[in-house]
Amino acid sequence: MKNGIMTLVALGLILIGCKEKKPAGEVPEAKGQTKPKNVVFILVDDLGWKDLACYGSSFYETPNIDKLAAQSNRFTNAYSPNPVCSPSRAALMTGKYPTRVGITDWIPGYENKNTLLQGPEDLYELPLEEVTLAEVLKEADYKTFFAGKWHLGDTGFYPEDQGFDINKGGHHKGRPPGGYYSPYKNPKLSDGPEGEYLTDRLTNESMVFLEENKDHPFLLYLSYYTVHTPIQASKKHIAKFEAKKQALKDSVALFKKEGIGQTVINQYNAAYASMVYALDENVGRLLEKMEALDIMDNTLVIFTSDNGGLTTLMANRKAPTSVRPLRAGKGWAYEGGIRIPLLIKRPGQKQGNEIDAPVISMDMFPTILSELDLPLRPDLHQDGISLSPLLDGKENVSHKSLFWDYPHYHGSGWTPGQAVRKGDWKLIYFYEDDLYELYNLKDDISEEHNVAQTRADKLEELKEALKYYNEKLEAPRPTRK
Repeated sequence: MKNGIMTLVALGLILIGCKEKKPAGEVPEAKGQTKPKNVVFILVDDLGWKDLACYGSSFYETPNIDKLAAQSNRFTNAYSPNPVCSPSRAALMTGKYPTRVGITDWIPGYENKNTLLQGPEDLYELPLEEVTLAEVLKEADYKTFFAGKWHLGDTGFYPEDQGFDINKGGHHKGRPPGGYYSPYKNPKLSDGPEGEYLTDRLTNESMVFLEENKDHPFLLYLSYYTVHTPIQASKKHIAKFEAKKQALKDSVALFKKEGIGQTVINQYNAAYASMVYALDENVGRLLEKMEALDIMDNTLVIFTSDNGGLTTLMANRKAPTSVRPLRAGKGWAYEGGIRIPLLIKRPGQKQGNEIDAPVISMDMFPTILSELDLPLRPDLHQDGISLSPLLDGKENVSHKSLFWDYPHYHGSGWTPGQAVRKGDWKLIYFYEDDLYELYNLKDDISEEHNVAQTRADKLEELKEALKYYNEKLEAPRPTRK
């Protein structure tokens, strides 16, 4: 149990709960009467930048998410802070770079004895001392609900230990231990009827929470396990995409070499397509429930992913999706591994808008506070900025640079490295060979033309940016074995 931190909120004392934390501070009454009441945050596991029709897919079908996008701010240069899941999820919870938190690999990480380098020691859980977004909102008298994938620690470090009143399915595993059909073998989710589909179940749990809390401010954090492996088709929809696959010009996987791995360059997988379609169906169900409960006009809706799509794996393994024209995918600091879909729909917003400014997952914490008219907490979300000015149409508000730190090996063939983006320029560094690659993303979104040898000025400029982050965050380096 937490050590009785008490905060005066809305004329009553709210018991904070179950662990000792740095105090998140007194929360004043919201200014004015236009405060959006609720937050619905939808996080999809491994959803690639091009896995939605509204981001360019012609094989996958996402009519409900496309409708949401048409009423939202759609970001074209949104990034995860890491190409794998646990670090990005820690960043979403804290507003901090994963390096600052101490989680730079998926938990417990990839082990390969036949490597040149040894990755730095990493935490296996989000420290209890970190003050999460859920805890800050809970202190402001929000009901907090979590459903789905957590992957930020085992017993004692679950969502209910990090500020969530309710936890449906969040535990230490990064993939559904029983697969996508009941029985789930999930210690935090009771089994449903035999054959129940996990994506449907998590949405059902979320809809029950909406019904029970529609008259009280809430944070609903729906963290779908889909579309992470195992790739198990939605039985309701697989026939539709098997038929559609037959009409494809390229109905089998096509590959491009990527280091010691290979990247799929076409969307071909009917089972994966059916999972995306089931995801879309459930997002539609959730949004319809919000409309029926008359809470859409006072709810902030955010939809995003935790990292790039699973497109790249070691040779002889076939990944399920493609995000071309982006290079590589999950596990890599090329654009395919870190550029993600992001939709932000303000309460009552009806007209869509496209935003090209580079943003990153840590921005969600301060953006939510800002949009709820709650005080920003820069002592907590140290590496995020509020995107509210961008939502207001102010184009000059953005990060000067962004940083990625992945000093570990990955099953995609990635070797330890880092990256930094500044303006249109991006630098990637690989530890094994002390090698730098430089790309102009405006002219070369596919990162095919390394200009490190011809643009010495930009190379040095971005090296300095990389040095800045390493010093600022005290980034640990891999070591020679």
